[in-house]
Amino acid sequence: MNYVYILRCKDGSFYTGWTNDLSRRIQAHNSGKGAKYTRARRPVTLLYHECFQSRKEAMSREAAIKRLSRQEKEKLIGRGLDDRFS
Repeated sequence: MNYVYILRCKDGSFYTGWTNDLSRRIQAHNSGKGAKYTRARRPVTLLYHECFQSRKEAMSREAAIKRLSRQEKEKLIGRGLDDRFS
């Protein structure tokens, strides 16, 4: 399985990425071995994720999410939380 995810960084900014091992990747971000962007913004918290069968689909979705405005990302995150709690 491949995942696209959105993290909230310590400074309140969002980071979007993809991985095939979500828990390992979040641990890497929080240990300083993740993306350069998140190293100085730890700890990070997982806010949202989506699952895909292929790496290509996940990477394509990551690129689409990165093009969204912050407000659009907040709506996406909120919709994902609503789905989990309904």
